[in-house]
Amino acid sequence: MTDADKITVRDIMTKSVIAVDSTITVNEAAKLMEDVKVGAIIVMENNTPVGIITDRDFTVKIVAHAYQITTPVKQIMSTPLIAIGPDESVWMVADLMYTRGIRKLPIIEDDKVIGIITATDLVNHLAISTDEDIRKMYHESVIKVYKQYSPYN
Repeated sequence: MTDADKITVRDIMTKSVIAVDSTITVNEAAKLMEDVKVGAIIVMENNTPVGIITDRDFTVKIVAHAYQITTPVKQIMSTPLIAIGPDESVWMVADLMYTRGIRKLPIIEDDKVIGIITATDLVNHLAISTDEDIRKMYHESVIKVYKQYSPYN
C-alpha cells in the first residue's frame, strides 16, 4: 500500500523536457513538438524559463487568431510561467492544476526546469492508487469545499 501523503511530484514527473528560445517561430516549435512527440515545450530567455507553449496554444491562440507561422513563440506562450518544486505532494499539485485550469506544469529546482507533470501523469497515478489514497483525496476535497462556505473562516 502506498502512502499518498509521501508521494511527491518527483516520483511521477516526466524528466525529459524540451526547452526552446523565445525567438523561434511557432512553425519551428510545432515541428519540434511533433518530432519529439510532446504536448508542451518550455520557453526560455537568457537561460531562464519564462513561459510554456502547449498543443492547446496552437489551436486556441494561433488558429483562432490566424497568427502567421512565422510568429515568435514568445507572442503566444502562456506566461507568467506557473511552476512547482519537485518535493510538493501529488495531491497538492492536482489541486493547483484543477483550480488554475492547468494541464501541464513545469517542475523547477534551483532555477532549472527538471521535469514536467501533466494531467495524464496524475490520472495514471490515480489509476494505481489504493482505496485509502482515494478516500484521503476525497476528504481533502470535501474539507476544501466546506472551508469556502464556512462562517468561521
